[in-house]
Amino acid sequence: MTQELTSPSPAPQAPGTGRGPGWWRDAVIYQVYLRSFADSDGDGIGDLRGARERLPYLKDLGVDAVWLTPFYASPQADGGYDVADYRAVDPLFGTLQDADELIRAAHDLGLRVIVDIVPNHTSDRHPWFQDPELARQRYLFRPGKGESGELPPNDWESVFGGPAWTRTDRGDWYLHLFAPEQPDLNWDNPEVHAEFEAIMRFWLDLGVDGFRVDVAHGMIKAPGLPDIGHGAQAQLIGAQVLPFFDQDGVHAIHRAWRRLLDGYGDARGKQVIGVAEAWAPSAERLALYVRPDELHQAFNFQFLNAPWQSDALRSVIDASLAATASVGAPTTWVLSNHDVVRHTTRLGGSLARARAATLLMLALPGSAYLYQGEELGLPEVTDLPDEVRQDPAFFRGGRATGAVGPGTDTESAPDGAAAGGQDGFRDGCRVPLPWSGELPPYGFGPGGSWLPQPADWGGLTVAAQTGDPASTLELYRAALELRRRLPGLGDGPMSWAPAPDGVLALTRPGLLCTVNTLGHDVGLPAPGTPLLSSAPVTVDDATAQLPGDSCTWWAI
Repeated sequence: MTQELTSPSPAPQAPGTGRGPGWWRDAVIYQVYLRSFADSDGDGIGDLRGARERLPYLKDLGVDAVWLTPFYASPQADGGYDVADYRAVDPLFGTLQDADELIRAAHDLGLRVIVDIVPNHTSDRHPWFQDPELARQRYLFRPGKGESGELPPNDWESVFGGPAWTRTDRGDWYLHLFAPEQPDLNWDNPEVHAEFEAIMRFWLDLGVDGFRVDVAHGMIKAPGLPDIGHGAQAQLIGAQVLPFFDQDGVHAIHRAWRRLLDGYGDARGKQVIGVAEAWAPSAERLALYVRPDELHQAFNFQFLNAPWQSDALRSVIDASLAATASVGAPTTWVLSNHDVVRHTTRLGGSLARARAATLLMLALPGSAYLYQGEELGLPEVTDLPDEVRQDPAFFRGGRATGAVGPGTDTESAPDGAAAGGQDGFRDGCRVPLPWSGELPPYGFGPGGSWLPQPADWGGLTVAAQTGDPASTLELYRAALELRRRLPGLGDGPMSWAPAPDGVLALTRPGLLCTVNTLGHDVGLPAPGTPLLSSAPVTVDDATAQLPGDSCTWWAI
């Protein structure tokens, strides 16, 4: 008898969810890049009201929580990550009442809400920086080198390219690891600590369920701000040890915040969390951010950056699970976000690989983050004209470095071709979502869109994919439904099973996940009953044919 499973397939009923204490330990959290999600007022920019109106879509998708990128008052030099007032909503995105209504609407749907907090730097329009005396207490100012102080204080480079220092009209220099409009705060000043704890309490009182901590590895710099003495220093991820990232002193800040979060949660009977955006040089260093008295989650960028090869994936998964297990924390998996090339493109421009990678991620123990649009299979937009580009890295000195995040994956690309983004920058992953219709802006809003959408996205809209069993959207919906209902998925044990070269096989209680990373079919004894596959899988008697670049879940 021959059976062919197309994607997706119905899931069997199963009692319970297997969820342990702490909702974050196995939560699936959806990132809303606000300006590109949904526009309610026709200005071409997504906003809080637009996001609130689309919350039922996220509920139906099957996620547990929503992470909102910054909507605070900002000059928008870096997409809102240059904050001028952490307690005010930028008119571009709505009002404080809109934020309150979104949080309430999400809670009514059973969705939790996580918001960004940006503690490494502020906007240069922040009141502290606008006051010359306060600025020199609460930011990192230093005299320059050279006879007249005309040279930067050290050789540090900005992540966005060029020097990490800007000279003021008073002759001294201030540090900005990102854009010049984003001066780094001085976390040796206790007033900085007190202000951010007050900001957290403000948003917790409004009802948020946690914070994603931007640049959680960057607030503390090495004493004396020493020179580095070599190039390639501005990369966010890698094995290099840098004096401005992942310093041990940053953990004291996170321990203080964990006390605040736990105290707030205990007093109000709800669990609120901290999520570290920490680019650490190893899984062991990353695990330090999720020790029992620190933050709850840390994004696993080593997994995101892994090539599409079975040995490499297994190595990263093993190292990640071992490191987080050593501190009793879950691993937090991610494949795409607003700072990196979308994984459909990064994995060789292959939608098949992207679908398979997602099913692998959702089968792993721990929590997972989804970036808006990946459930539609959106690729990176790589042909944006220069005149519409807005990533500040595009306008800085190191324009072709790809320093902001992983850019190309030449080993995974078909025929060895590069399959990265446009010059390694971030506008291509931030193009607004297509919701419906055949022409831009595809239902994004009543006007246009702040970045142009491709003319061929009509078949990728939410409306076009809904109800199509072969679509990527329905694959995500089926996978999230299974993950919620099967007791073996989520937080819990995992082990490897024997598999042919190029194939991964991992077991969870009652489930086996097989991943064929090769570009051709692989046959193996059918391990059980197929539940869901990223590509049609054929079972003939006792033999299964796994399509190339595919992932299948089996009931065992």
